[in-house]
Amino acid sequence: MTRISSDFDSDSTALQVVEGIDLTGRRAVVTGASSGIGVETARALAHAGAQVTLAVRDTDAGDRVAADIAATSGRTDIAVAPLDLADLTSVDAFTAAWRGPLHILVNNAGVMDTPYGRTAQGFETQFGVNHLGHFALALGLHDALATAGDARIVAVSSSGHAASPVVFDDLFFDRRPYDAGLAYGQSKTADALFAVEASRRWAADGITANSLDPGGIWTPLQRHWSAERRAAAEEQARGAAEAGLFHMKSTEQGAATSVFLATSPSVAGTGGRYFQDCQEAEVVPALHGLTGVLPHALDPQDAQRLWEVSERLIAAARAA
Repeated sequence: MTRISSDFDSDSTALQVVEGIDLTGRRAVVTGASSGIGVETARALAHAGAQVTLAVRDTDAGDRVAADIAATSGRTDIAVAPLDLADLTSVDAFTAAWRGPLHILVNNAGVMDTPYGRTAQGFETQFGVNHLGHFALALGLHDALATAGDARIVAVSSSGHAASPVVFDDLFFDRRPYDAGLAYGQSKTADALFAVEASRRWAADGITANSLDPGGIWTPLQRHWSAERRAAAEEQARGAAEAGLFHMKSTEQGAATSVFLATSPSVAGTGGRYFQDCQEAEVVPALHGLTGVLPHALDPQDAQRLWEVSERLIAAARAA
């Protein structure tokens, strides 16, 4: 299988990626679009002509972003809708309210390195928000995606997937000490595995799903870090840049790969793959800096198992 490549790279921005792309008549949902790369993902899709819905916890912040995007894109149809991925009741309300086709779903929202906690339905916070919330959202929007005929799902994963596979016998750290980094890594592996299995299950509906690492970006995602950890990370990033391993990106650059997967003709009909810097990543035994994807994030058997486990967990939570 030939890896997909493009003329874009780590310096490309989301707006550069959509130059010449026409999304007129297409509808998109971007979760977590009130901050970070979600804002620039939504902005680029709107610039290309899509009608974009910002699915956010803080609708006041969403309204401010919508006004900003409208001012820069000229579109006056930016919608804002409440969505709390830590509560299935909110997810179900969002999907129940959706009407008509959906062409692009960008599962962008996420939390990282949170203190130990539980979602409204009792799931460990990072797995619950990053994976299960988005999983329930996609399932609830399946018919709208299928109606589009050629819908794309974009799952924002992370190089952090390398920290942990999905630990099926202890998803919520009930039997092992909680480790925020491992919990984040597991959830990001789950995001990639979701794309693998969604593409397999939903290909006949014209739905494809791919995952990506947006790269290193300073955003509110690091809000749970101590000042000491942030300083150490900044020093590490400087060293990596000097060594040519990677460089930190702006939010506009960080959104580029999400937008590439949502819009590029070169990935039409392609699913279940993992991308970085607008290129399909190489499967590697260990990351080189941030580069590559580990086999456990694309394992088809784990992807199928995760889907089945996720269905059971959500069904049990709703029945409780």
